[in-house]
Amino acid sequence: MSNLARISISVEEKLLEKFDDYVEKSGFPTRSEAMKNIMREAIIRDEWMKGEFVAGNISLVYDHHKPGIVEKLLHSQHDFCDEIQCSQHIHLDHSNCMEIIVLRGKGERIREILKRLHQIKGLKHIVLTMGTLEKQNF
Repeated sequence: MSNLARISISVEEKLLEKFDDYVEKSGFPTRSEAMKNIMREAIIRDEWMKGEFVAGNISLVYDHHKPGIVEKLLHSQHDFCDEIQCSQHIHLDHSNCMEIIVLRGKGERIREILKRLHQIKGLKHIVLTMGTLEKQNF
């Protein structure tokens, strides 16, 4: 088990009230668990900005009946074969599809993929979830 360090912070009462609401609504058992999660997210964002080797996924939703959208999605992905580990295609209903693309590589290359996908007209939703390959436990 890792060594624990105790810290103390000073915040405005209103901010603490809002944070406590966030902790409760998010299901964290304690403020400490919520703060550790926020700290990890900040560290992961920093890794992505530094261009380190990272992992993540892009989820997108689109109407597959829109002319050319499937071909554009496939073409964009083929330019990033080294970063794309796999993708999954889900049929949500008769018209709507979801695609989940799992990625690993330099943060800037993955942001490039996201930028390329954002340029495709007709996507209903696209979101990047950032992950880490950090070897240290935090």
